[in-house]
Amino acid sequence: MARTGSLLCLGSAAAFGAMAIFGKLAFDEGATAGTLLAVRFGFAATMLWCVLLLRGAAGTVRALSRRDVAMALGLGACGYALQAGCYFLALERIDASLLSLLLYTFPAIVTVAAVALGRERLDRSRVVALGLVSAGLTLVLAGAGTGALEGLGVALGLGAAFVYSTYILVSDGIAQRLPALTLATLVCTGAAISLTAGSAATGQLHPGALTAAGWGWLVCLAAISTVAAIAMFFAGLSRVGPTSASILSTVEPLVTVALASAVFAERLSAGQLAGGALVLTAVLVLRAHRTAGRLAKPRPAEALASA
Repeated sequence: MARTGSLLCLGSAAAFGAMAIFGKLAFDEGATAGTLLAVRFGFAATMLWCVLLLRGAAGTVRALSRRDVAMALGLGACGYALQAGCYFLALERIDASLLSLLLYTFPAIVTVAAVALGRERLDRSRVVALGLVSAGLTLVLAGAGTGALEGLGVALGLGAAFVYSTYILVSDGIAQRLPALTLATLVCTGAAISLTAGSAATGQLHPGALTAAGWGWLVCLAAISTVAAIAMFFAGLSRVGPTSASILSTVEPLVTVALASAVFAERLSAGQLAGGALVLTAVLVLRAHRTAGRLAKPRPAEALASA
């Protein structure tokens, strides 16, 4: 069972890691960021509702309080929609591999915020981890070539990490009360509603401009990098536990970097690779240190992963 669980967690990380690749390919086939976001979350929400119905779990939504339903929809409509918007707007401007490393600073940001809020205390392990992230991020940015480093794109990538960190901290309470699949479904539904409305209002919703291949990449984005990734993560989590699941999920940015290199010939410099290694080492240190802590467990909201 442990081996199966590990493979499921790795499969989930690989599926999430492919998200930026599917997004880049969709952009090449006529997708705007608005179209991509609206279609991705629309498809994902529909598929997740179908999964709930097939599993006979739709009744869990009716059993929820109106407050919890509203909070879950609001998390998707506001927090997760904003994070995903920052992520894919950044993806239009910078390399997928660079973006994946920028986003993966979020565990350190969560740690700083948790300490500031009094949820955790600052000790030696956390200081070391934060130092590693700072040094790693410096190397990642300093090592980028002028063509790969675009100011607004970097700002949007780091903005996605900050918004995602806030989203994780805010969702911590409701994630303890709602079944994982139910929460993921409501979050995706809220995001689909707000992103579709926002894209239409800003003139960024152009599904007619998509080629057939573009629609295919968006279906892959929703089916593989959203629904399948979430399902595999929770299936693996139930078999190996939160600590192993968190550590195994760290391969996500490695998958993105490898796929970006293979598909788009993106190349990270030696300094950036060293910086990425420092960032991932810090993530492992933080996750190992939080094993018994409240923020150590992967939450249903966090299982939506990068974007």
